[in-house]
Amino acid sequence: MTEVPDTSGERRSPRRRVPGPPKPPRPRDPKGAVRRQPGPGARPVRRPGAPRPAAAPALRLGSPRPRLRMVGLALTLVLTVFVGRLLQVQAVDASAYAAKAEQNRYVVHTLAAERGGITDRNGVALAISEDAYDITADPTMFTSKQLKVDDGPEQAAALLAPILGRNQADLVKLLRPANKELRYVRLATRQTPQVWKQIKDLKAALTAKAGTDHSTVNVLAGVFADPSSQRVYPNGDLAAGILGWVNADGRGGGGIESQLDKRLTGKDGKIRYAQSGGREVPTAGSTETPAVAGSDVELTIDRDIQWAAQNAITEQVKQSRADRGYVVVQDTQTGQVLAMANSPGFDPNDLASADAADLGNAALQDAYEPGSTAKVMSMAAVLEQNAATPLTHVVVPNRLHRGDRLFKDDVDHATWYLTLNGVLAKSSNIGTILAAGQLGKTQEQANRVLYSYLRKFGIGSYSGLGFPGETKGILAAPDKWSTSQQYTIPFGQGFSINAMQAASVYSTIANGGVRVEPTLVRGTKGADGRYTPAAQPKKTRVISAKTAKTLAEMLESVVDDEQGTGAKAAIPGYNVAGKTGTANRVDPATGRYRGYTSSFAGFAPADKPRITVYCAIQNATAGSYFGGQICGPIYKQVMEFALKTLQIPPTGAKAAGLPVDYKP
Repeated sequence: MTEVPDTSGERRSPRRRVPGPPKPPRPRDPKGAVRRQPGPGARPVRRPGAPRPAAAPALRLGSPRPRLRMVGLALTLVLTVFVGRLLQVQAVDASAYAAKAEQNRYVVHTLAAERGGITDRNGVALAISEDAYDITADPTMFTSKQLKVDDGPEQAAALLAPILGRNQADLVKLLRPANKELRYVRLATRQTPQVWKQIKDLKAALTAKAGTDHSTVNVLAGVFADPSSQRVYPNGDLAAGILGWVNADGRGGGGIESQLDKRLTGKDGKIRYAQSGGREVPTAGSTETPAVAGSDVELTIDRDIQWAAQNAITEQVKQSRADRGYVVVQDTQTGQVLAMANSPGFDPNDLASADAADLGNAALQDAYEPGSTAKVMSMAAVLEQNAATPLTHVVVPNRLHRGDRLFKDDVDHATWYLTLNGVLAKSSNIGTILAAGQLGKTQEQANRVLYSYLRKFGIGSYSGLGFPGETKGILAAPDKWSTSQQYTIPFGQGFSINAMQAASVYSTIANGGVRVEPTLVRGTKGADGRYTPAAQPKKTRVISAKTAKTLAEMLESVVDDEQGTGAKAAIPGYNVAGKTGTANRVDPATGRYRGYTSSFAGFAPADKPRITVYCAIQNATAGSYFGGQICGPIYKQVMEFALKTLQIPPTGAKAAGLPVDYKP
C-alpha cells in the first residue's frame, strides 16, 4: 500500500514501492544494443540517410556607424545651405526683398482733380464736369494661372468691347501685355456712371454663377474703375468756338479750355493702398495726397446775347448759302466781348460728328479783306490830320485812273458832288482814294501816314485776347505796298484782318478814340473760393475825342440818311452809327478772288455809345451779297436784343444830320 503524504511540514519518509509483475526484456538490435520502443511521447527513430554537407560560415553585418556619419554630414550640409539662405533673405537682403514685396503688394492710383467750370458773366454754366470713371484692369489677373483658362483676355474683351465701344482686339492687347509684370492698364477713359454700372452688374452675375457652376470663370474679376470726370457743355453748340473742348486725355483741345488749361485742370492727387486679389485691404492702411480742384473761369460773355448772335448769323448763313459767318458783340467802354458767334459751328459734346473745318473760332482765325467797313480808319486819319472836315467837298467821277488801274464804285454813276460825310455815307471808293491822298504831299507820304493809323487801330497785331490759333492778319509796311495797294488799302482791300479786329476799330471810335484791348475772361475763382478779377486791359489813345465824336456823327448818316447804304440797320428810338462793307473775297482754297465778303459794323446809341456789333458773311451765293442787305438786318436784330438785355435806354437826342452832297 502507498503511504499518504504528510502535510504537517515534517520531513517526508521515503516512498515505498509495491512489487509488480516483471517487465519483459527490451529488444536488442543485431549488435546487441538495446532498441527503444516507441511509446507515448517518444521521439521517432531516426533512419539512416545521406551524409549532411558541411555547414556554411555565418553572415556577419557591417558596422552602421560610417553610414550614419555620411547621412549626418549630408543633413548638415543641407541645413547649412538653408540657414545661409535664410540669413541672406532675412538679414543681408531683407530690405531689398521687403521693397519688392511692398511694390507687388501696394498699388498707386491717380486721383484726378476736378476740372474747373466755365460760366458766363452772370454765372450761367457754359462748361461743367460730371462724375465719370476710367475703366482699368490688372493684366496679371487674366493669366491662365490665375483664371485656370487660356483665353481669359479674349473672353473679357468680348464682354467689354460692346459696353465700352472699343475694338475687341485692342482690348486683348491691353489685357495681355508684353510686360508680364504690368499691373495697371486703362481700358477706357471718362465713361459714364451707367457704363460702370453695366460692368459691375456683369461682374456680379459672373461671380454668382461661378458659385454654383464650377465650370464658370469670372473673367472680369480683374476689371476696376477709377473715379474721374467728364466734360459736359449744357448749352450744346452755344459759344463752342469760344469754349473749345477737352480731349480724351482730359486736356483742353481748343478755345478757353486750351488757353486756360493749367488753371482749369488743377493738380491731380495720388492714393496708395495694399491690395489682394484686386481688392483693397482695409486693415493694411493707405496714404493719400488729395487732388486740388481747378479754378472756375468767368467769361465776359452774356449767354443770352451769345444766343441771339449765334441764332441770327446761323439763319442768315443758311439763307444766303454762304461758306460761313461771324458776329462779335463788344462793350465799347470796357472792351469786354459780350458775344462771339460763328456759323457753322460744332457741338463739343459730340466731336465725332463735327466737321474738322468747323472746329476752332473762325471769328479770330479767319483772315480776310474787310472792304468798306475799313474806310472809317481812312476818314479818322484825314480828320485827325486836319486834311479835311465832314463838310469838305469831294467831286467823285464815275472812274478814277491811278497807277496802272482804273478804279470805280460799286455802281456806275454820273459825277457825284459829295461832302466828305457823303463819301462815307454812300461808301464811295473813289471818294475815299481822293480823301486819303490828302494825307501827304506825295503818295508815299500819304501811305506812311495811313499805315501809322491802321497800326494804331490794331491792324496787323494780335487783338490782345491771347486766343489759341488767332491770326493777326496781314498788313505790309508802306514801302512794300504795290501800285494798286496804295489806292485799294484806303477803302479796305489789299490787307486782311479778323472779325475781332474789325469790331475793335468801331469800339475805339465809340470809346472816344481810346482803344481798349478786348477781353474774354472776367475773372477766376480758385479751389479756396477766392475770386480774382482779370487784369485791366491795355488802353491806347488812337484819335482825339473830337475826331471820334465827328466820326460817330458821320456814321449816323450811313444809317439815317436816305442816301446811306445802311438803312436796314436802323433801330426805332435809337441813334445808330454804322458802316456797310462789300469786298472782293480771296478764296482760301485757290488763292484767287472768288465771291464777296459782306459786312456791317456799328455801335449804339450813336451819341452815347455802349455796344458795338460787327457781322461778316463769307461768299453768299443766294440772294444779295451786299453787306447792307444781308448783314444790316443781323446788326439790327442783335443790337436790339443786346440793348434790351442790358437795359440801355434811348438817349432821345436827334441825329446830327450832316449833309451828304452839295450843289456845285
